[in-house]
Amino acid sequence: MQHKFKRILLKLSGESLIGDSNFGLDPDILTNYANEIKAVHNEGVEVAIVIGGGNIYRGMNESETGIERAHGDYMGMLATVINGMALQASLEKTGLYTRLLSAIKMEQIAEPYIRRRAMRHLEKKRIVIFGAGTGNPYFTTDTAGSLRAIEIKADVILKGTRVDGIYTADPEKNPSATKYDNISFRECIDKDLKVMDMTAFTLCMENKLPIIVFDMNKPGNLLRVVKGEKVGTLVS
Repeated sequence: MQHKFKRILLKLSGESLIGDSNFGLDPDILTNYANEIKAVHNEGVEVAIVIGGGNIYRGMNESETGIERAHGDYMGMLATVINGMALQASLEKTGLYTRLLSAIKMEQIAEPYIRRRAMRHLEKKRIVIFGAGTGNPYFTTDTAGSLRAIEIKADVILKGTRVDGIYTADPEKNPSATKYDNISFRECIDKDLKVMDMTAFTLCMENKLPIIVFDMNKPGNLLRVVKGEKVGTLVS
C-alpha cells in the first residue's frame, strides 16, 4: 500500500482518554486507539506518540489551589507518564513492541529520553511513546509534541482530537462554524485559531513541519490520514 508518511508523531490529548466519564481512563478508548495505531503500524509506518495528562491533572489556578505553576506542571508531567503506561499496555496487548521514554528520569518504569535511542527504536519498528512532556515546567505537551517531532525528523504531526478538523469557530458552541480543508500557519495566527499553543505552533512553522488536525475517535481515520486521504485540516 502507498502511504504518504513514513514516520509520524501522533499527538493525543489526555482528555480524549476519559470517554464518557469526568476523570481517569476509559479502557474501551485505549483499546480502540491501540487498534487504530496497530493498523497504521502494520502498513510499515513508524509511529511516535505524545500524550497529554489533562484527564488526570490539569494545571489549575494558583490562587484557587495554592499550587504554584511550576509545581503543578511537574504534576501534569507525571500524569502524562501514567497515560503513556496505560497506552503502552493496550498496544502491547495487540502484539506491538513499544518503548516508553520519559523526559524525567524514572528508570523503573521508562527509559530516559535520548534522541538517538528514540530514532533507533523507530527504525526497529517499535512504537515510541514520549512521556513527561519536555521535562520542563511552563511548556505544554503540544510543545513537547512539536519538539519531539522535529528531533526525530517526523514527516508530520497528526493531532487527534474530538472534532474533525479546524473550524472558523468552535463547532461544539457555534453550529454555523465552517471547516477548513487546508490553511497556512500564517492564517491560523492572523485568525487566532487555537490549533496549538503559540510555542508549539511557532516551532512547527519555523521548521516547516505540517500539522493535520483530525477526529481520532472515528474508526479508520488515522489510517486514512496516513494514506493521504482528505481527512481533517492540513496546516502547512
